[in-house]
Amino acid sequence: MMPPHLEAMRPHQWVKNLLVLAPLLFASERQSNEASSFFDPASWQAAGLAFAAFCLAASSIYLLNDIVDREADANHPKKKNRPIASGRLGVGSAWILLGFVLTGCATLALLVPPPESGAPFILWPAGYLVLNVAYSFALKRLVVIDCMCIALGFQLRVMAGAAAIQVEASHWLLLCTFFFSLFLAFCKRYEEVGKKTQAEGLTRATMEDYSLAFLNMMIGPMAALSILSYALYTVSEQTVSRHGSDRLMYTVPIVVYGVFRYLFLVYRKSEGGDPARLLFRDVPLVLSGLLYGIAIVVLLRFVG
Repeated sequence: MMPPHLEAMRPHQWVKNLLVLAPLLFASERQSNEASSFFDPASWQAAGLAFAAFCLAASSIYLLNDIVDREADANHPKKKNRPIASGRLGVGSAWILLGFVLTGCATLALLVPPPESGAPFILWPAGYLVLNVAYSFALKRLVVIDCMCIALGFQLRVMAGAAAIQVEASHWLLLCTFFFSLFLAFCKRYEEVGKKTQAEGLTRATMEDYSLAFLNMMIGPMAALSILSYALYTVSEQTVSRHGSDRLMYTVPIVVYGVFRYLFLVYRKSEGGDPARLLFRDVPLVLSGLLYGIAIVVLLRFVG
């Protein structure tokens, strides 16, 4: 069984921070900045530090939320088993752990090489923390805004990853990240509303404002916009110029399958409340993700 200190940090959620590495995956060997090279160890080191900093930033938010919501979580059928709500991790120990996690986050962020001009990298995880604190204490009570905050958090990860290796993130890639993250957020709400209990209604203020019909109207367009924005990214003039061809378009079918598979799990299997766990549990989704990663590397690095 996982130690309560580590469990409270929710390491399985760190998979979301892989988006920090996305700019490195899509960085072009044709760019003038040598630090952006996919095969450059310095770029991987900077991206790895950025990834680790965001993992600790995310864990600090989980710890803060669990400390503040411990009494409400104790009455929740699932959340009552969390370390702080169940009493396995004392509140005092949780506060101390939060301090260590924040210190580690700041230390790692400061180790990311600063750009020649522009803001230091530490401002990115700091901005992520500010957004999530605002979400936790106010914005999560505003219908639709709560989901948009989640999407902006994912978008910040991509922008931070680009800043860490000092490359410019494509506008289409940022739009795709935003729409896909919003799609996941609405799918999460759909699962929560579908399985809502009285206890769940007390722990999330916006649940009474959402309905399955309303969420259906949101999920469909977000899925379409996610696919469309990614497809346009692969054939955009900027992408073709950066990589020397439009070969990224051959990854579109994999993305389409991934989105449709996720919709199948949400609507037919009533899964989608925790995307991070689902990405590890559903074999077809895992395989499509691995295939996508391999296809990106092969098409961009080994196909002339």
